Amino acid sequence: MNETGARQRLDKWLWFARILKSRTLAQKFIATGAVRVDKARVTSPDCRVGPGTVLTFALNQRIRVLRVLDPGVRRGPASEARALYEDLSPEPPPKPETLGEPVPGTRPRGSREVARRRL
Repeated sequence: MNETGARQRLDKWLWFARILKSRTLAQKFIATGAVRVDKARVTSPDCRVGPGTVLTFALNQRIRVLRVLDPGVRRGPASEARALYEDLSPEPPPKPETLGEPVPGTRPRGSREVARRRL
């Protein structure tokens, strides 16, 4: 897509790769210091990223680790966006199995009907 060694603004790349819905959201997200570029915290959206750059951030209660493969030239469809990066994120932790135990604060299914029949 782009020439080898080309670099892109971080906010623009996050938008092109469809990580965030708008450049404004990407700029605000970066300004919070939530993004690391090659292990260094970044607060400026004009930080340049290119092929081989590794981004680390937490989004939607998940840690994402992405290696930039291409800076991109436009915000295209999702299939094109996925080609811009390699996802190195760790697997999300498995949800705890309750093994049929009721969740605190809930009643067993049908308990209300049983209580009505007793009246």
